[in-house]
Amino acid sequence: MKSQRISDFIDTAGPRLERLYGPNQAPLVQDEIISLLQNHSAQQEGERHERWDQNDVILITYGDSLRSPDASPLQTLGRFLDHHLRGLVSTVHILPFFPFSSDDGFSVIDYTKVNPDLGDWDDIDGIRKNFDLMIDLVINHVSRESLWFIDFLNNRPPACYYFIEMDPQVDLSDVVRPRKSKVLTPVHTHRGLKHVWSTFSEDQIDLNFANPSVLLEFVRILLLYLRHGGRFIRLDAIAYLWKKLGTTCINLSQTHDVVKLLRDILDTAAPDAILLTETNLPHDQNLSYFGECDEAHMVYQFSLSPLLLHALHRGSSRYLNQWASSRCQAPPGCTFLNFTASHDGVGLRPAEGLIPQTELDALLESMHSFGGFVSMKSNPDGSDSPYEVNISYFDALQGTCNGRDQWQIPRFLTSQAIMLAFKGIPALYIQSLLGSPNDLAGVERTGRTRSINRRKWDLGELTALLQNRFTPNSSVFHELKRLLAIRRCEASFHPDADQAVLNVGDEFFGIRRIPQEGGHGLLSISNLTEWPQHLCLKALTGLDLEDFSFDLITGRSINIEHEATILQPYQTTWLTSERE
Repeated sequence: MKSQRISDFIDTAGPRLERLYGPNQAPLVQDEIISLLQNHSAQQEGERHERWDQNDVILITYGDSLRSPDASPLQTLGRFLDHHLRGLVSTVHILPFFPFSSDDGFSVIDYTKVNPDLGDWDDIDGIRKNFDLMIDLVINHVSRESLWFIDFLNNRPPACYYFIEMDPQVDLSDVVRPRKSKVLTPVHTHRGLKHVWSTFSEDQIDLNFANPSVLLEFVRILLLYLRHGGRFIRLDAIAYLWKKLGTTCINLSQTHDVVKLLRDILDTAAPDAILLTETNLPHDQNLSYFGECDEAHMVYQFSLSPLLLHALHRGSSRYLNQWASSRCQAPPGCTFLNFTASHDGVGLRPAEGLIPQTELDALLESMHSFGGFVSMKSNPDGSDSPYEVNISYFDALQGTCNGRDQWQIPRFLTSQAIMLAFKGIPALYIQSLLGSPNDLAGVERTGRTRSINRRKWDLGELTALLQNRFTPNSSVFHELKRLLAIRRCEASFHPDADQAVLNVGDEFFGIRRIPQEGGHGLLSISNLTEWPQHLCLKALTGLDLEDFSFDLITGRSINIEHEATILQPYQTTWLTSERE
């Protein structure tokens, strides 16, 4: 470990540790972290010229989203990736692949082992040979079946001090939570009945980061993930990390200090690694995790998913335009992770204040009619409100506010084309890449509404569908692969390339991307309606349309002398300069 990096770590981390643990404990914690850093050796291939570029595309998947009888799920995933996505996807986000007890991996029993039902570390390292990895640090809570919690039950140190006990008579009504269950879970211990903090479920027991030993445990885990080649470290449910009575226990200053400290550790141990915070919250709260360019390198663009769904549902970009024009700029050295779907549902909190409630209610009614579910959360005043829509994004777009229609595939593809054009790094969920419909059988089997978008594909069945060009799965899969191939060749799609929203009418959504090294850039314009629309490019003032006369998606030139260009229903065009 370079001495200068250690020196820089001391300068930045020291004040953070003192704010968290006081002047007496902070030096001891700092010395222990430095010792861990000095003994650490990450699997790095030398520092990158740039932290990210237009080649960066992330695939989100479970370790067992694909299954075959002759290989472990992780081996099956690796083969699929190598055969279909090598050179198109740069990074694979394998959702928690550790032994777990519930929540499809997010209730971790052992952070240091690979779930044997999926494979082993050799399988993870095998995927790492051809793809970068995103690894989840499930930092807020642990499974009640973990050894740490068993030690708590048996009053064995040090882990017996890793959890938050609370008198059930204490007023916790101010606590903000994403679930309807109670904050405290009763557990029988060797010391009698105790009540422990559990933000998400009775099986997911929150950890006490006011105890510095808990922080040190996660520093060791973080360094392990870096040694296995983790380029992106995703902090799951980080907003709820620190608890303080009399507050909402969300987005506390101590939580931000912990994130900044983890950033300091990455900057020291693996300068090319990227810290990503997962905060499914209203937009401005989400942005706060950039800090002053000293916190997360990247945050989720959570508002994009519901706003884009709403725009295609209504055939109007009005609210998407308002948000994109003013509220989605990342500070220098930071960027967004853009996505429309993930293993969770379409979050509704990030749409708060951005979409009128009447239109949001109409959207939720349509999602019900398209086979989806709406999950609720508890509010401090005792009321419930919608938290997320559980539906496959493909089936969420099977119609509009007017009901189902024949435009599902082009409507879905234009949603993905818009996401791919947005400033930041795009992330495709495997179920979206495969054009997966709602998995209602999965919901019935598990009893959990989130299972609707977590299908486990038999590789043989999937291969047959992808090879049949008449299936929706094949149409979506091959067109998305084609768009990815186009995208990676364009400097205008660099995550740091500027973005400006175009004033082309509510029937369209348009942005201009301008590369850092200069040039005219690229126009991405999408028809959000089920009708052919006349796009008057001459109305775009300040642009020389000679510089935008070639459509990358169709591979054709356009006649800019015409008063209007016609975009077919749900067609997207990526316009740039004429090609040889």
